[in-house]
Amino acid sequence: MTTYSSPAEASWPHRAESWLDERGPGAWIAALVVSLVVFWPIGLVLLAYMLWTKRIFAGHCRGRMKHGTDNLRHTFSSSGNSAFDAYKAETLRRLEEEQDAFESFLDRLRAAKDKAEFDEFMDERAKRARDDEADEKSDK
Repeated sequence: MTTYSSPAEASWPHRAESWLDERGPGAWIAALVVSLVVFWPIGLVLLAYMLWTKRIFAGHCRGRMKHGTDNLRHTFSSSGNSAFDAYKAETLRRLEEEQDAFESFLDRLRAAKDKAEFDEFMDERAKRARDDEADEKSDK
């Protein structure tokens, strides 16, 4: 005989995950430590799960992030005022564009720095090769 469980009733792992998410990364770390002490294989499985889902690095903002979307990164509940909600969405969109532009700038800056360091290395290497060649000619 099977019993029907409503979609509102989540399985115990899902409920436990939600409970830990509500309490933040400290709760996840405490659960990891307890599971390692009680039965270490379960602790290793929990650690792997935390690393795979990036819960160990996410912090409290994880619950507010949408998964798998690039257009609108943040979800928010309606305030009931459509003008304010539109303003909030526009402001978040603008800030995300500015963040993307800044990250792009930092990438270009890192690439330029890397290129300058590489060019300096190549110049030093060429100079060293010329000096070694000059030393070999003077020794003959």
